[in-house]
Order: sequence, then structure tokens, then C-alpha cells
Amino acid sequence: MKHLFSAALIFSTLATISHAEDKAMKDPVDRYSYAIGTSIGGRISSDLKQAPAKFNTSMIAKGVSDAITGAKLSLSEEEIQAALAEMEKSMKEKAGEAATANKATGVQFLADNKGKEGVKSTASGLQYKVITEGKGTKPKATDNVTVHYKGTFIDGKEFDSSYKRNEPASFPLNGVIKGWTEGLQLMTPGSKYQFFIPSDLAYGEEGRPGIEPNSTLVFDVELVSVDKPTEATTEPVAAPAPEAK
Repeated sequence: MKHLFSAALIFSTLATISHAEDKAMKDPVDRYSYAIGTSIGGRISSDLKQAPAKFNTSMIAKGVSDAITGAKLSLSEEEIQAALAEMEKSMKEKAGEAATANKATGVQFLADNKGKEGVKSTASGLQYKVITEGKGTKPKATDNVTVHYKGTFIDGKEFDSSYKRNEPASFPLNGVIKGWTEGLQLMTPGSKYQFFIPSDLAYGEEGRPGIEPNSTLVFDVELVSVDKPTEATTEPVAAPAPEAK
């Protein structure tokens, strides 16, 4: 939740500095300033959508205005810090509740899914279904791969798709979530599989922007090619990076 809290503070400081009436945007300074604001807002909007806290935009604007103009603040420094701490505590509590609920829902989903036709399971708990079988050599964990994919939650809501971007993703196989590292090693080029990935093989208790903690994920994956490895990846990263919707 740290990134959500930080985004909220950035938003409070920058994204709502002015609620002035719309102008024709003919002044270069106004245009440049507005462009900066939209750029900042766009970068943090997905985080704010995930934050389980309500914001009063008029009070945000007042706080920013008071700080900029040097007006007498309506809250003391101690009261400001207490309010921020209270909000952070509330956000963490709600995130914990969501994580617990997501875990239980995911466990039940996988238990039900396990018995469906064509679904296979590995020792780790990864479930997969072969849609199309390709040919060739399966990748090793140290290889680079190029894939097309679509990621959804267990309710079917899509959160990312390389197909929509019309551009496959390439990455070191040992630099992605565990479910991908394991699952893609089962595939040959040209294969299309569906992965049902438990939260501990995905983004776990931390989650990521657009993906709540302990979320079980479903991926439709097409292995386009297996490429020669470059420098070894020693620290897995959360890639491919799904775009929050």
C-alpha cells in the first residue's frame, strides 16, 4: 500500500492545484502548466483508483492553496500528520480485508477449476489448459521468450493484453512471476495455453497497481519464440507489466 499512499500525497500536492475556470489555453505558460498537470495526473491515476480512501477535492485544493500562498493553515502540523496517519491506517486495514477475501475466493476458484475438462495441475499449484500445441524446443528458465498474452481476473475482467497493443512482449523467463516462469517452460513455440495462477505464484500479498493483493489470475498465453539468453537475471521483476484498466 506504500505506493498508493505516496500517490495520494503527490495527488494532494500537485494534481488539483487549481480549480479555476477553464481558459482558452492561449497563454504558453498556462498551456505548459496544464500539460504538466495532466502528465502527473495520468501517471498516478491508476494508483488512486485502487486506494480505498475517499478524497474531498475542494479541501485538497484549499490545502494546496494555503501552503503555496503562505496563508494560516486550518490544521496544525501535528493535526496534519495525525490525519495522514489515520488515512494510511484505514487504507492498510481495507487492503488487508481485500487480501483475505481475494485469497479465499481464489482458493475456491482453483478447487472448482481443477476438475474441469482439459485442466491440468503442477506440484506448485499452477493450473493450465492446452489450447493449441506447437512444435520445437521448450524454453529453459534462462532463455528469453517472446509472447502474446491476455490477462484477466477470475471474474473475467481484463487487466492487460499485448494483443490490444498489437505488440508481443519479450523478456527473460527468469524475470517474471513464478507462474509464468514455470508455465512457459511447458510450452513449445506456436503453443497457446491458458494459465490459472494462484496468488503466491503471481503478485502475492503485495499486489501491484491495478491488481489487488492475493489475486488469482488467468492468462491466455501464446509462445511466439524462444530467444537466446542475454545477461542472467538475478532478481525477478514483476513483468510483463500489466496495465491497469
